[in-house]
Amino acid sequence: MNRRQFLVSSTALLAARPSFAQEASFRTKYFQISADIGLHDLAPAPDGTVWFTAQGKGLLGRLDPRDGTFKTVRLGQGAAPHGVTIGPDGAPWITEGGQNAIARVDPSDLKVALFRLPEKFASANLNTGVFDKEGIYWFTGQSGYYGRLKPHSGDMDVFRAPKGVGPYGITVTPKGDIWYASLAGSYIAKIDRATGNAAVVEPPTPGAGSRRVWSDSKSRIWVSEWNSGHVSVHDPADGSWKTWKLPGDRPRTYAVYVDDKDKVWLTDFSANAIVRFDPATEKFNVFASDKANANVRQLDGRPGELWGCESGNDRIVMIQTIAAG
Repeated sequence: MNRRQFLVSSTALLAARPSFAQEASFRTKYFQISADIGLHDLAPAPDGTVWFTAQGKGLLGRLDPRDGTFKTVRLGQGAAPHGVTIGPDGAPWITEGGQNAIARVDPSDLKVALFRLPEKFASANLNTGVFDKEGIYWFTGQSGYYGRLKPHSGDMDVFRAPKGVGPYGITVTPKGDIWYASLAGSYIAKIDRATGNAAVVEPPTPGAGSRRVWSDSKSRIWVSEWNSGHVSVHDPADGSWKTWKLPGDRPRTYAVYVDDKDKVWLTDFSANAIVRFDPATEKFNVFASDKANANVRQLDGRPGELWGCESGNDRIVMIQTIAAG
């Protein structure tokens, strides 16, 4: 088993400073984290806390929204974590690009375990991970890879992506299928979980820059398109596509997340905003940040809450996904 244990080398307990904004009847709350920490992705945990990656400092953090405090743990020498998701075991699992490994942090004692990629896949530029219904962890690497890890045995398989570099966001559907998006390749792909083969599905917009993906409750795949500024949805059941351009001039759609009501949330770097899209009405609501250069790179959530990292402002943002009465 390709696994190493690292004891926590340091932890920090700091107080975040929450602030509030109001727009379109949705309440927004900000949590200030340490300056220049390099926030990237986050994942809300079942216990109410929120785990976040600090790519700039090689840390994983845990925010307690109740009082704004947070702790950080060092992931190892040269760490540069990108994505984080909560596993079936309740622990955060991280795509750790700096050490070319998948990392697991024990929530109880913050010990770090690393599952390293084989040396022939060095510099995979690990990006994002997700668990399937059988508890297998699937991940992407922008250098042209995707793979799977069986947590109980430590067995890992890494596959070369069709069309080379670009694999970025990844999602699991309610049906249990795994899909990823290729930013450089401008496509999405469904992975055969038995063979590991990936079947490419081309979007309707050439060179769209398919960055991240998220499944809705109907197993449709929503795609944020960085180059085109669109949000698109692909229905594997009939092979159809629909696409919409975000409002404003030259939108740059980075993240996508589908909430528990099947409303679609996106981030637009050009508008410095989080954007809500209602597929039923085909209308957008724009939630501009109260600070410039927010650069929200990823979204996640739980019922009633949307969460994101303002990488440009060293803040975590939460938006209530149900309008206030």
